Amino acid sequence: MARKERIVGVDMGTTKIAAIIAEVDDDDLKIVGVGSTPSNGLKRGVIVNLEKAIESIVKSVEEASRMAGVKVDSCYAGISGSHIESINAHAMIATARSGGVVTKRDIERVIEQAKAIALPLDREIIHSIPIEYVVDNEKGIKDPVGMSGVKLEAEVHIVTAAITSAQNIYTALERAGLRVKDLVLQPLASSYAVLQPDEIDLGVCLLDIGGGTTDLAIFYDGAIRYSEVIPLGGEYITNDIAIGIRTPYKQAEDIKRKNASISLSAEEAKEEIKVPGIGGREDRNITRELLASIVAPRVEEILMITNKAIKRSGFYDILAAGVVVTGGTARLRGLEALAEDIFHLPVKIGIPRKIGGLTDIVQDPIYATGVGLILY
Repeated sequence: MARKERIVGVDMGTTKIAAIIAEVDDDDLKIVGVGSTPSNGLKRGVIVNLEKAIESIVKSVEEASRMAGVKVDSCYAGISGSHIESINAHAMIATARSGGVVTKRDIERVIEQAKAIALPLDREIIHSIPIEYVVDNEKGIKDPVGMSGVKLEAEVHIVTAAITSAQNIYTALERAGLRVKDLVLQPLASSYAVLQPDEIDLGVCLLDIGGGTTDLAIFYDGAIRYSEVIPLGGEYITNDIAIGIRTPYKQAEDIKRKNASISLSAEEAKEEIKVPGIGGREDRNITRELLASIVAPRVEEILMITNKAIKRSGFYDILAAGVVVTGGTARLRGLEALAEDIFHLPVKIGIPRKIGGLTDIVQDPIYATGVGLILY
């Protein structure tokens, strides 16, 4: 009996580390293990305490391994953080073969040429994704292999990261017993889980609003065109709740997850929530309306800053399929309607697509990156 191939995705977020194990059998993908633990040692997608980060990774992978009943030793990992930068580079070469037929080697050469950009010493390229090829001035070609032409051009989306941040992820995962097969930009990974091919063709913006960052990626005509990481996320909402209702951060996070909404009915607005007291003080009650009045302005601010980033990218006018919002903050009720008001575009919440196995567990925006890493 053939041994099933196992794929492990590790989503290293600011608020949680999620490990997902899947088995591939004759192109059939089945999730067999899911582990999620609070993320210690990361801030805004970047490791700030190595030992705590390793501890969180080990717990999450052990939980997934126990569920799957298998041991794992390698993974695909997500990378995010405000150190991520991207540009679109253009390159041109002459085709190598006489008679001018484009070969795979020509494609490798033109991508290498595009990657030959001047980079600061503290940065490295983590992705070079072809957007389109041009053969003898014929534009919009996706796969030029075998085509006749003497000149090959390529438009390539290049994503760079700070070497130290990427190296810290490698170190943490290796010390947790996992060999890293590839580092994947988190919004790119999430796109595999929540976007449909027709959305990617028509023009769509993916927003992955996590704990510490909002990851933005714009797709058009079947390829990624723009990506950016905005250092704002759900932890700012939690912080506002902690200050606004005077409760410890951990309790504020629990209250946000269980009770936070942006829009409420008149009856819901009057409902009361118990708030644990600080330092031995008595518990007290607040209304859900008060909680919504703290949450909504911060969510609005995150969406407005993101809207400016989308317009700055130059691709706002091509987003025929609108915006897909995923990540933990996408769970907030009322976010869809608020986002539509701000973006003036159709908005939907991105839930990981159905794949086999433990589907009921991962049908949640918080697992978009983890499932995307598996599909990637």
